[in-house]
Formats: sequence, structure tokens, C-alpha cells
Amino acid sequence: MSKHFRLALWLAVFTILYNAVEGIISVYFGMHDETLTLLGFGIDSFIEFISGFGILSMVIRIHRNGEDNRSAFEKTALKITGVSFYILAAGLIVSDIINLLNHSKPSTTLPGVIISGISIIVMLVLVSLKTKTGKALNSEAILADAACTKVCIYMSVALLISSGLYELIGWGGFDTIGALALAVFSYREGKECFEKAKNNSHCGCHS
Repeated sequence: MSKHFRLALWLAVFTILYNAVEGIISVYFGMHDETLTLLGFGIDSFIEFISGFGILSMVIRIHRNGEDNRSAFEKTALKITGVSFYILAAGLIVSDIINLLNHSKPSTTLPGVIISGISIIVMLVLVSLKTKTGKALNSEAILADAACTKVCIYMSVALLISSGLYELIGWGGFDTIGALALAVFSYREGKECFEKAKNNSHCGCHS
């Protein structure tokens, strides 16, 4: 195995482990502080954790067989991930409505500021390393995975903005808006997963 494939493998493993830790911490503080955006962000991390095994399988497949069509395992992982994203999007919208009716707001969103800040830095590094690795291996699939990682950055930025504004101003609507933004991203990611599973296309998460 070349050093570039080893790096691609370790990046996939790191992504899985990082999302697991991020998910646990985010869900804990999201529930403890009643922060819907952070809670949704944590659940998204768990979904990315599941998706990560499909990416790991993809890297192993590319090493063994080149840029062949996706394996049955990868397609199953994509479908499970897609359903999970749809459920998350629906759950966030329903929770948003309930919070609006009950005039609920977080006790604090400081953990969201810290977690999102760390996540942005880590994801930027991952995008850079995955892009360099994909170019070195001339792999469209790995480059596409790097592009899809950018969506995690967008979600982290949404969490950072909503959490930061709430800490500064204290208006509960910022948490509601942040959760709605995550719902939109989740729906788009779910749709992307099913498209990839259906036609073996690479990720189109470039915007």
C-alpha cells in the first residue's frame, strides 16, 4: 500500500473516531443546556459516524480494485445515512415549532461556540489533506469525499453563528434559526446520499 493510500485510510478512520467523540459531547451539552442547534449538530455527527464506514470501505475498494462501482456495503451505508438525515431534518423542524410555541430558549450556548470552533479547524484540515491525497492518487471518489466534507464546515459555521449571537444578545430565536439551517443541510445531504446510491455518481456537495 502506497503512503497516499495509507494516509487516505487513516483520514477515514480519524473521521469516524472524531465524529463519534464530537457526537457524544455535542448531544450531552445540547440536552443539558436545551440547545436544539447543538443537539442537532451532535446527532448529525453520529450520522456522519455511520457514513464514515462507507467512506472507509470506499478507500479499501479503490486500493484493491480502482475506481469501480460502489459495493453493496457502500450503497447500504448511503441509504441508511440518507434516511437518518431525513429523520434528523424532520425532527429539527418539529422541535423548532415546539420550541417556538413554548417560547423555549437555551440556558447557554457557550459549548456550541467552542465545539463549532474546534470542528471548523479540524474539518478545514481534513478537507485540505483529503484533497491533496485525492489529487496524488488521481481519485475522483476521494476528491468528492473532500468536497462533501465542506458541508460539515457549513454546519459548524451555522452552529457557531447561532450560538455566538445567542451568547451576545440572548434571543432564543437564534437557536431556532440555527436548527432550521441544520435541517436544510440535513435534507440536502440525505437527498445526495440517495442519488449516489442510485447511480454511482460522485458527491456533488460543492456549494
